[in-house]
Amino acid sequence: MVSKTDDIPASVPNCNPVDLAEAGDGAQDSKDTSKTSLKDSCGCGHSADTAMVNGDGAHGHTEEAESKQDGNGEADGGEESNEQEVIVIQDTGFTVKIQAPGTEPFDLQVSPQEMVQEIHQVLMDREDTCHRTCFSLQLDGNVLDNFAELKSIEGLQEGSLLKVVEEPYTVREARIHVRHIRDLLKSLDPSDAYNGVDCNSLSFLSIFTDGDLGDSGKRKKKGSELEQIDCTPPEHILPGSKERPLVPLQPQNKDWKPMQCLKVLTMSGWNPPPGNRKMHGDLMYLYIVTVEERHVSVTASTRGFYLNQSTTYTFNPKPANPSFLSHSLVELLSQISPAFKKNFTALQKKRVQRHPFERIATPFQVYSWTAPQVDHAMDCVRAEDAYTSRLGYEEHIPGQTRDWNEELQTTRELPRKNLPERLLRERAIFKVHSDFAAAATRGAMAVIDGNVMAINPGEETRMQMFIWNNIFFSLGFDVRDHYRELGGDAAAHAAPTNDLNGVRAYGAVDVEGLYTLGTVVVDYRGYRVTAQSIIPGILEREQEQSVIYGSIDFGKTVVSHSKYLELLEKTSRPLKVQRHNVLNEKNETVELCSSVECKGIIGNDGRHYILDLLRTFPPDLNFLPVDGEELPPESQRQGFPRQHRHRLACLRQELIEAFVEHRYLLFMKMAALQLMQQKANKDTKTDALAITETSETPSESNADTTQTQTTASESSSATEVSTDNTSQTDNSTSAASQAETDGEESSSKPTTNGPLDLTTTQNGECKSPLEGKELEESIPGLAQAKELAETLVAEDGSCIDPKSREVVLNACKAVGSISNTSFDIRFNPDIFSPGVRFPDDSTDDVQKQKQLLKDAAAFLVSCQIPSLVKDCLDHSALPMDGATLTEALHQRGINVRYLGSVLEFVDKTPAKAQLEHFYRIGISELITRCAKHIFKTYLQGVELSALSAAVSHFLNCFLSSFPDAVAHLPPDELVSRRKSRKRRNRVPGGGDNTAWASLTPNELWKNIASEAQSYYHFTIQCESVDQVVEKYGLQKTTLLREISIKTGIQILIKEYNFDSRHKPAFTEEDILNIFPVVKHVNPKASDAFHFFQSGQAKVQQGFLKEGCELINEALNLFNNVYGAMHVEICACLRLLARLNYIMGDHPEALSNQQKAVLMSERVLGIEHPNTIQEYMHLALYCFANGQLSTALKLLYRARYLMLLVSGEDHPEMALLDSNIGLVLHGVMEYDLSLRFLENALTINTKYHGPRSLKVALSHHLVARVYESKAEFRSALQHEKEGYTIYKNQMGEAHEKTKESSEYLKYLTQQAVALQRTMNEIYKNGSNASIMPLKFTAPSMASVLEQLNIINGIIFIPLSQKDLENLKAEVQRRQQLQELGKSEEPTEDSPLELEDKIPID
Repeated sequence: MVSKTDDIPASVPNCNPVDLAEAGDGAQDSKDTSKTSLKDSCGCGHSADTAMVNGDGAHGHTEEAESKQDGNGEADGGEESNEQEVIVIQDTGFTVKIQAPGTEPFDLQVSPQEMVQEIHQVLMDREDTCHRTCFSLQLDGNVLDNFAELKSIEGLQEGSLLKVVEEPYTVREARIHVRHIRDLLKSLDPSDAYNGVDCNSLSFLSIFTDGDLGDSGKRKKKGSELEQIDCTPPEHILPGSKERPLVPLQPQNKDWKPMQCLKVLTMSGWNPPPGNRKMHGDLMYLYIVTVEERHVSVTASTRGFYLNQSTTYTFNPKPANPSFLSHSLVELLSQISPAFKKNFTALQKKRVQRHPFERIATPFQVYSWTAPQVDHAMDCVRAEDAYTSRLGYEEHIPGQTRDWNEELQTTRELPRKNLPERLLRERAIFKVHSDFAAAATRGAMAVIDGNVMAINPGEETRMQMFIWNNIFFSLGFDVRDHYRELGGDAAAHAAPTNDLNGVRAYGAVDVEGLYTLGTVVVDYRGYRVTAQSIIPGILEREQEQSVIYGSIDFGKTVVSHSKYLELLEKTSRPLKVQRHNVLNEKNETVELCSSVECKGIIGNDGRHYILDLLRTFPPDLNFLPVDGEELPPESQRQGFPRQHRHRLACLRQELIEAFVEHRYLLFMKMAALQLMQQKANKDTKTDALAITETSETPSESNADTTQTQTTASESSSATEVSTDNTSQTDNSTSAASQAETDGEESSSKPTTNGPLDLTTTQNGECKSPLEGKELEESIPGLAQAKELAETLVAEDGSCIDPKSREVVLNACKAVGSISNTSFDIRFNPDIFSPGVRFPDDSTDDVQKQKQLLKDAAAFLVSCQIPSLVKDCLDHSALPMDGATLTEALHQRGINVRYLGSVLEFVDKTPAKAQLEHFYRIGISELITRCAKHIFKTYLQGVELSALSAAVSHFLNCFLSSFPDAVAHLPPDELVSRRKSRKRRNRVPGGGDNTAWASLTPNELWKNIASEAQSYYHFTIQCESVDQVVEKYGLQKTTLLREISIKTGIQILIKEYNFDSRHKPAFTEEDILNIFPVVKHVNPKASDAFHFFQSGQAKVQQGFLKEGCELINEALNLFNNVYGAMHVEICACLRLLARLNYIMGDHPEALSNQQKAVLMSERVLGIEHPNTIQEYMHLALYCFANGQLSTALKLLYRARYLMLLVSGEDHPEMALLDSNIGLVLHGVMEYDLSLRFLENALTINTKYHGPRSLKVALSHHLVARVYESKAEFRSALQHEKEGYTIYKNQMGEAHEKTKESSEYLKYLTQQAVALQRTMNEIYKNGSNASIMPLKFTAPSMASVLEQLNIINGIIFIPLSQKDLENLKAEVQRRQQLQELGKSEEPTEDSPLELEDKIPID
């Protein structure tokens, strides 16, 4: 293996070769089987994920065409999975023969784009060659270069024979070999996943499927499966059970009982070899104890491994007799230990049988909040890692650290003209980011644990800064009163996340020549650490000299720079930042195109860096009281503005996007309205315009007044206002526009609230899939308006005639556009910044900007919150836990600090009962977040030796019913009284007081209530956990899960007795670990995302085949950029599986969905709501594939997880229970089936209202089971209910109503027949002639049909002719759309909203 040299930046694996080998198995892309976390769950992949799920794809036409063009040039074929290896195969793949010493030659499929290195990876993973690491590949006696692409190698073609040739070892290669052997021995051991290291994470799917899913499910099917199914679920899964056990969360996997191959393998104490032995080729010594208790000492030499004659206390490096010299350590051990030979072979067999997705590393580390007690075994590699190489160096770059900044910036500079270049660039960016996030996390933990020396050791702890591994670390405290004006420590705590959001936004716009720092924010043990890459040369200079743009003192002194203005100008439109002037200390005007805190520094490398992006987005006036400023009435009615902890509260990017989009619709309508008026009354034209001019002001101030009446409607009330004003002139127009408004009311919801991250940028210029044009097409009422408004604006923004110009001018003024000739809304981020002063000539402008900010704040309260609640009511948003709730808020641009307001809004909603699940999740999120705030400061005062005691004490106060929880102080003999007086300069985590021990449950809950009041302005009247649980219907297990995930606590998995009043629930032994909670940027795969969207669009138009192809292509591109594991790949696989299923390919659906489940478990977590849903889909496909028992096991698992995460009372539970009930009905477990179906009926009735069609379907399902039980009276009763609903909702003539009435007739006949038979028996006794009754078990087909219906999968049986007609119709519509588009101004039309940028 060639060590990574500096001129191969980042696109070469930077993970050590052996991690790679682990990964290489799924060598989707072993060049960088990269790493992703959940932790960004508020922001990271999810929003994209939901975007995908909700399929806002209808806007993808334009990009699709464009990416197709580059796409054809380089085709990326599917993946071939063979028992042994998984590699990505390009269409032009070919086969080579590989000959390894001592094995038969075998064939390997390769592609010309691969590097020789990837063949190494595959060999190091294959069962028969996995024990080799130090070898070269030779073709006709020539050694191949590891980093050469296969296509560049002369003479390599279909059928070539590659020889594996053993190479002499070096110290580095010997270390790699030992590490690889250790990894092979540990390959089934889950302890790395529990400990959260090396990007391992848990997956339990295989336990529930028993390997059933392989070979398209044929392997285990013996005849009809009905006989051997045991369908009874454990007691705690049944409806109505109150138990919520923890232990089943991690079922024990029988494979994990480790097969012991060796007792000990460590470095010998005789290392390193003395000089004279070095000259004999000794590289290092190992000490090994075999299972048979044989103690041996092994020499690793350049020629391989052999036994020497040393013992523990005497050094004798001479070879033993026999020495068993072998090139591989495995061969040596197999000769001296029969047990090793047997178990190692068995272990490798098992290893390669596991699904690759169970072993590939994830791109970012995922931590588990529960773990069993894992035995701590001796492990030389782990010990060595902890003490040597890992402290500042990465082992594969001998003698130097990585220059993170250089790597991060170089990857950004890679070319991006065509698809292959962009893929390479995005892959490199993603890889470096995931490596950087891992290194930064490790460094931040080292800093807090006190393993890193500060660069300013003389100062007090809070002020210290650190450098480790070329990363700069600072603590989230307000040092040197930097944030005194803005809220002190609270502001210093919020600034890093704001800054990270800024870095994310600028990174997504991706302007060439503008650079941001690698930034990771880590919360660990109560401290917030910011990790940043280091600008070259910044440490040698004073900050004053280096800042050439922006301000270092919040606006007192300000400088600007033309190059920075030019670069930032390019981000101004996508980020909606307005260029503006401010005054500096000499009262001169300085022009800026960002907030004043944003600093520009040119590094020694000549690059233009921007940092301190904490004010990229405008301030949130609802949480920023300003003297003399009034908020709009909607905000005031809800009690805003409110005092907040700090003055850095910003609006979210998603909100800005939604607000601008809302204003755009308004603008189009107003222009259209005035035009129609001009047409309608040529004579009274002058009045009309006069009136519209006056109407501007009301429409500005009342823009949102009417809105609250139409609560959840997105309707733009400003139009209504102007309508009222104009109606004096002409009633007919007003009526027309009123109609338009209603039209919009119904249809604009999806456009405004679609997840807004549907975009990607290319070459720094943004192209939006939601371009304004397409957006209006989805709103019928706007059609006329649009045509009219379009005639107004030519491409250069010059208008066709003065009248129209006036119309546009008025519309622009009314919506607050910064330009008078086109729609363009931008915000000035410095408005309301305390230190900033504006020149006199821009007073008007500042006034306008202030108004815009007030409107945006009002829009959040009066539009976005109601729209979120409306989405929850109609179940298009279904949060299940804290993380998914946060995500739902963020997607609509609502910050979590509004949680209290959202809950109050729900409380006042008439349909509150149907939002109970949402309210409950909101309350538990609010309580756990308050507890987290308190826990943070609580932990800062705890010294390391008391950490587990302190955490368990906190959890007892938080969750245990035991009234007087007493803390266990660490025993005295360990606490030295003397030395603790002196140390002034302790590590940050070294508080040695015991104040934490005095916390009581009563006091903690008082604090939680006051925190809820002061932070969220929400009142919780509860003194104790039991009152909260009682009042809001929460579960203690759920609270435990939420607090553990938020704070990084890992607890022992066992049953906790929370309700005992005699002893506390937790002891210090139950706290296993404390993990960091990490936030970072998630780079995106833009081309793949375009393909994905256009695929979705195709599917929605009914072109399944084409959609399927596009999504397959997207999957390839995702794999190319992210490696094999990523949330977005998960969404891709889920959709693909659904398509396979709809198109009738059940085995393929099963295989894709299995991958989706595994990936979701590994990347999101084993009990994440998405994982639960993936389990449900997989169960459906299993059932369709005839694997009934597996389907049931999967559904039971999903139900268990759901109970744990959100409890039984949740709309999604109804779907799950209907699924379970149907499958049980299918296997003739009628009584059980009824328990689940009746529970589903109850929940559906509660959340969808008793008249909903879902409820009708539930009644029907229950009736069918009663029919199978021959209880016709109950069956009739339920079917009648269903029939009534159908009749009222759909009318007599609808087919559903007819079906229902047919079924009623049939049931009545059956009931009558049964009654006759019974009467016959009573009359004639035993010799009655009994009519045979038809009791039929339901057919699998009918059960499957019902399953499809409840899961929303509809197969439309169409004749060929229907299909033709449908396609013709869709094509006709598309042509119309195309025509509509071609008339529109293309590039640069000011009317276009082309500045959407991805939000992650």
